[in-house]
Amino acid sequence: MPLTNRVSADGGLHAVAARGTMMGNRGGRLHDPQTQTLGRARWRSRAWICCVLEFRGRKRQVMGEGYTELFFLDEVSALAAGHRPCFECRRADALRYREAWQRGHGLVAPPSAPEMDRQLHGERTGERPVLALGELETLPDGTMVRLGETMLTRREGRWLTWSFAGYRPAEPDALARAARTRAELLTPPASVAVLAAGFRPLWHDSADGS
Repeated sequence: MPLTNRVSADGGLHAVAARGTMMGNRGGRLHDPQTQTLGRARWRSRAWICCVLEFRGRKRQVMGEGYTELFFLDEVSALAAGHRPCFECRRADALRYREAWQRGHGLVAPPSAPEMDRQLHGERTGERPVLALGELETLPDGTMVRLGETMLTRREGRWLTWSFAGYRPAEPDALARAARTRAELLTPPASVAVLAAGFRPLWHDSADGS
């Protein structure tokens, strides 16, 4: 049976077969290592990170004695769920994310990881912004929104529907709803600013052929 460690674009944890292309954690153990089931906690620190699946040959027992390994479809999904690149296994990407954060937020100096984590944590645990149609069209690529039960993202002017298995072109009825309703912003505004400042997240292969 799949473990409850697959992260949806809205940050929820689910038990599905699709593992995705990236791993991460939320600062510690969220599970009982004996039963490999989640407890009530959904995070242990503000440092929610997004990692590669393999790094320096390290081996881990998933949902063992250490932190709870979480899995994402891709980095676009991880950013939407409130995570950021890891400064150990993805240092080059983490530095690019931090540089884009500095540009996007108009800072004089690059922020520290704890400074970014504090802002992200406040945004992902607070009330999600609601956007009108005109605002949707200005979102940078890789921003995730929700319309009803459908989670959507933009890439090169196209709207894609998110699922644990990958992306597909948005259905016309979803776009029609967007024209007459307001959408919930899933990606934290701090990371939206990073995307707008030029950070390019990693996409699942299904986004290329949509």
